[in-house]
Amino acid sequence: MYVLLAKLNKLILPSLTKSGLDVTKAKPWQKALLAYRYFVTVRALDKK
Repeated sequence: MYVLLAKLNKLILPSLTKSGLDVTKAKPWQKALLAYRYFVTVRALDKK
């Protein structure tokens, strides 16, 4: 399930770090998006 979510995230959600986002200056919704992507990515890697 997490592997599928990680693939969907890569296709749908924007990559904030590639666009040069400074995490210390990120807006709350950007921090939430980063946390969500981290959570899903870690779980997907654990499943492999």
